[in-house]
Amino acid sequence: MLGQCFIGSPIYRGSVYGARHPLSIQRVPAVMDLARALGWLPNGRYRTSPRAKPAALTRFHTADYVAALQAAEAAQSVDEAVRVRHGLGTLSNPIFAEMFCRPATAVGGGLLAAGLVAEGGFVHNPGGGQHHGLPDRAAGFCYLNEPILTIERLLEMGLSRVAYVDIDAHHCDGVEAGFAGREDVRMISVHEARRWPFTGALEDTAGGAAFNLPVARGFNDTEFALVLEELILPAVANFRPDAIYLQCGADALAEDPLARLDLSNRCHVAAVRALRALAPRLIVSGGGGYNPWSVARCWTAVWGEIAGFEVPERVPQAAEAVLRRLVWHRKGTPDPALLTTLLDAPREGMVSADLKADVATLKARLHSVV
Repeated sequence: MLGQCFIGSPIYRGSVYGARHPLSIQRVPAVMDLARALGWLPNGRYRTSPRAKPAALTRFHTADYVAALQAAEAAQSVDEAVRVRHGLGTLSNPIFAEMFCRPATAVGGGLLAAGLVAEGGFVHNPGGGQHHGLPDRAAGFCYLNEPILTIERLLEMGLSRVAYVDIDAHHCDGVEAGFAGREDVRMISVHEARRWPFTGALEDTAGGAAFNLPVARGFNDTEFALVLEELILPAVANFRPDAIYLQCGADALAEDPLARLDLSNRCHVAAVRALRALAPRLIVSGGGGYNPWSVARCWTAVWGEIAGFEVPERVPQAAEAVLRRLVWHRKGTPDPALLTTLLDAPREGMVSADLKADVATLKARLHSVV
């Protein structure tokens, strides 16, 4: 059995979507640097992600789209026809230097993760998690759909069932469309209601494959604990998956500028801790997350949970230096806790009656498909 492994790549260092784009920040490099400063990333647990080849990408994406993406990177421009057809060169999905190589590397990391867990094990691929990508176009900062390609690889390896759990603030519309109606993939998504892409309604079952829970603004740790215990874990457990893929987007955290949820990163750590007991294979990706300090701390804490490290109350000086070096185009000074600690203080609160009712509705549906 593999044990635990972290997948990264030099391609993420310095690569940005643009000076003012939400992905102008350093995320995977910050996680790698922070984990190394903590002594959590010895060489034996680190693997460099390969770049997925175009032929592997066409397991989900069209050949025309993959070719258009490569051509756009080479030319650093697109014409209007490509912009309209493939969603490239837009405000959300801009032209940038590594616009093919970077997402292809994220997919390569996912495919590597699938191979690494073949006999069992736990992998963190923070560069992955691009859950909005569609077969023929980019969407929502996602040029390729790494979760779909990774899960398809797991199934091609002979696994019978994969559970996909998504705790990103934004609904996993691309993944849901890709696996709608499938019996070998069960999707559970917890996402902010009335937020782009405005999909994932409570009633949306994707042909029986999905359990969608849109949550209200201010969704807190107490509410997440209820959802984890009463919905996510039962929905995964009774599916009896051979592997679990957790999309661990950090934009559900209170500090994120693109959502209005109020979670602490303790929720992400708790999800990893609980899910790893339900299958012999667990792949944990990144996803959304647009505050450099909250992303780095969250995904590093997630890696610590996967790899069995104890989180210090205050990070050592070398780790604090990593956090202090992070930059963001937004003005203001981060809260001192974001520079000196790894785990957030708990963000507990009341559980809304609407959330209780929605969880009860999904539990009733879950019992009907057992």
